[in-house]
Order: sequence, then C-alpha cells, then structure tokens
Amino acid sequence: MGWHRELLIGFDLETTGTDPREARIVTGAVIEVRDSEPLGRREWLADPGVEIPADAVAVHGISNERAASEGRPADQVADAIAGVLTDHWKAGVPVVAYNAAFDLTLLSAELRRHGLPSLRERLGGLDPAPVIDPYTIDRSVDRYRRGKRNLEAVCREYGVPLDAAHDATADALAAARLARAIAGRHPKVAALGPADLHRRQIEWYAEWAADFQSFLRRKGDATAVVDGTWPLREPAEEPADQRV
Repeated sequence: MGWHRELLIGFDLETTGTDPREARIVTGAVIEVRDSEPLGRREWLADPGVEIPADAVAVHGISNERAASEGRPADQVADAIAGVLTDHWKAGVPVVAYNAAFDLTLLSAELRRHGLPSLRERLGGLDPAPVIDPYTIDRSVDRYRRGKRNLEAVCREYGVPLDAAHDATADALAAARLARAIAGRHPKVAALGPADLHRRQIEWYAEWAADFQSFLRRKGDATAVVDGTWPLREPAEEPADQRV
C-alpha cells in the first residue's frame, strides 16, 4: 500500500520569528490524516512571553493582545505539543512537517528554554523519527525545477489545496497531503519505508546544504556556513539566567 496511504501526522508551528533557536511558538497544530482526509486534530495558542513583532503578526494574524488574553503559557504549549508528537513516534507513525528542521529545532529550543524534557529524552534517547519533510524530498526529486519552494508554491506544483497559508492547522494538513502527492508522483519515494525515507532525507538535506554553501562562497561570501543537520538541530546551552 505504501506509507503515503497510511496514517500520517501533519505538524506545523506559527511563531514570533524566523530564527528557530530564538523564535517562540505562537500557534501549533498536529493533525491526523489518512488518504488526504483529516481524522482528528489538536490546536494550541500560546502566550509566547515576548512581543510578537509586527511582521510576524502580518504573516499569521495572531496579535499580541489575543496571544496574551487567550493563549496558554508557553511552557504548557511546548510540553503538550512534544507529548503528542512523541506519542505518535513511539507508535511508529510518521510526522510530516514542511521544512521540518525549522519546526523541530524551534520546538526543541522551547523545551530547553523552559527546562522541559527534550524530544530525545522523551523517546528514551532515540532521535525523533520517522519524519517526512516534503520540502526536503521535493528539493531532491525535482532538483532543477525553477521557482519558489515555499509551501504555497510546492502545493500548487502538486495540485494540493492550501486554504489559509500560515494558519498552523491549514499548513499541517497541506504538508501531509503534499507528502502523499509527492509519493504519488515519484514511485521511488513511495517505495521507501518510513525509516528508509527518513535516512534518505538526512542524506538529501546534507547534500543540499553542502551545495548551497558552495554556491554562496562562489558568489563571494567566503565564510558562509549552511547547517546540513536534519531534522533537528539541538540548541546551544543557554546561561541559566537566560532561561524562563
């Protein structure tokens, strides 16, 4: 049948910024999807504890006032999301996230910031897996396609509806549907088991990072470094007085 026709868990975060080690969670969604149909969902709104910049509000539409009045404490949201994801990983169910290295690194940083168990600690020392990242897969299987590679653009390429971009629930559902669509177009991707696909994505992401780093250096940035770690970059140790 193939992994893309089995249960998939779509995951997405909307945040205060674009640096996964510094940004905070504003909204999150985890949605169960089978054959592109949503079966159940969990949604969170957080009070991030810091100001949400105007440019981030313009993207996801969550104001500082709403986050402060309606959001749950940030530590509770991070803990709840991590608990739901790790339960699915323990059951062997793939978690699908578009640009997973951003969302999982940010979640990991939030857990550390609040003194909560890491994803690996919750998994008994194992890496979070399997993860399916349509961004990484598409970039490998259709390397030379021109145009943008954001979620909206790649959904258009594969004919996947995206009703409300930058809404965590809509993006999580679109990511799961997109993973299925990519597998449908590329039989070699569909033929891999989730564990094998996870390992291949580690390789594909590292190859992309090395190529992009070389490109940047050829263009004149001699010190450019592109991190090729996927799907999770552990946050650096923070001084105790900087933790929440």
